[in-house]
Amino acid sequence: MPLVVLGCFLNQSCICQSNTQVIKEFKKPNIIFFMVDDMGWMDSEVYGSKYYNTPNITRLAKMGKRFTRAYAANALCSPTRASILSGKHPGRFSLTTPAGHLPPNPNDDLSPEKGESWMKMACPGSRTFMPLEEFTIAEALKTNGYKTGHIGKWHLGHEAYWPEKQGFDVNIGGGHHPGPPNFFSPFSISTLPNHKDKEYITDRITDEALMFLENNKDTPFFLNFWQFAVHAPYQAPLNLINKYKQKNDPRGKQNNPIMGGMIEKMDESLGRMLDKLEELNLIDNTIIVFFSDNGGNMYDVVNGDFPTNNYPLRFGKGNIHEGGIRVPCIISWKGEIQPNTVSDELIQSMDFYPTFLEVTKTKANPNQLLDGISLIETLKNDKPLKREAIYSHFPHYFPVTHNVPSTAVWYKNYKLIKEYGEGRNRSDAFKLYDLKKDIGETTDISLQYPELVAKLSKMVENHVIEIGGLLPVKNPDYNPDAESKMGKTYDFPIDKYPSY
Repeated sequence: MPLVVLGCFLNQSCICQSNTQVIKEFKKPNIIFFMVDDMGWMDSEVYGSKYYNTPNITRLAKMGKRFTRAYAANALCSPTRASILSGKHPGRFSLTTPAGHLPPNPNDDLSPEKGESWMKMACPGSRTFMPLEEFTIAEALKTNGYKTGHIGKWHLGHEAYWPEKQGFDVNIGGGHHPGPPNFFSPFSISTLPNHKDKEYITDRITDEALMFLENNKDTPFFLNFWQFAVHAPYQAPLNLINKYKQKNDPRGKQNNPIMGGMIEKMDESLGRMLDKLEELNLIDNTIIVFFSDNGGNMYDVVNGDFPTNNYPLRFGKGNIHEGGIRVPCIISWKGEIQPNTVSDELIQSMDFYPTFLEVTKTKANPNQLLDGISLIETLKNDKPLKREAIYSHFPHYFPVTHNVPSTAVWYKNYKLIKEYGEGRNRSDAFKLYDLKKDIGETTDISLQYPELVAKLSKMVENHVIEIGGLLPVKNPDYNPDAESKMGKTYDFPIDKYPSY
């Protein structure tokens, strides 16, 4: 190589050419993680909604790649949020319920002992925070010169576990709240001081996010822009509620005007962020991830109706079936990801951590075990991911969501759910679905494929052992009569469920 080219290569301060080879200086990309709370897989136009107006989600999808088989680590928020920040299955540190608003319990024994009389199984407890020992993706990126900010919902513990203790330079809005006390100010959130009376929280945190972009336009940054929308309490501007009262879903599924208004304000927030990135000439070097922490809520009742409807997926938030855990995901990176593309690769929330390490050339911390895998090859080159399966460990009853203690595995087109204690004599039961043919999980085919059930059940068993996941045990206080009086609310017949 000629000396002039070698010298230029060593200082990496310019573009050099020798014959046809071009060597470019590496410029660290910015990263924005735009996460919506409780947004269902079908809650946008680009995923199939005929009710919600989401032009900016469509705009982002045209800029990047939309995933059809993206999954949260858990069907509820705190565990999924922890999985994104840690790159781990949340069962590794026993954060398996949305308990981030409860007092810290670092010394509690979470082993199951007994449960309510209607429960066949006694379920383990859950941690109420993400451990400080986890080396978060924010902490990792800070070692590589990134400015880090968290704006919006946190829900991963009380003050000792807030964003500034987990690698974030800026924390605006992040606290222990599962949802905002109010969507209109006063917000009653200590990290989000009130500015204007009756200000809408989605607008306010967007203002803060745009200010973060302005203040950090000259340095690489990582921004957690985690929306409070569209979690309860269900509140939207009156003009948007009236707009959606005039709309009808031709599918007859989604028809809640308050949720319509909340989703439209969230979409507007996304659009404002994209506009600011273009104004600051940052869009060309910014990776944008759009994601939801779990499926849409189908158990609260708002003005006589559910907030949303996840059809054709079964059930919703808080349930291990597809409606509770399959989520929207769009990733944009101009010049690196082919625009307006769709992928059906199987991805999960733990995958973002190793992906961000690779795209930023940040060294991994050898003490931080990662369960996810980098998505870079499928993002840039459409190559299939080298993974056998993904898992979700959710060992809890949630009667209001019809969930029983379960662990699920997704393998090729199949999904196996192991339900603890739901078989005869409180033995474990298995449900197998071919999601390619039956995305609504209407037909259990486990009896048709006993060898596949045996294979996948062994994979589930090995996974739970490998992560050290806590398991339910037979409940010594179980009373079948008490279960009967509960009306078997957790075994809701599919033909009665409002999705169908």
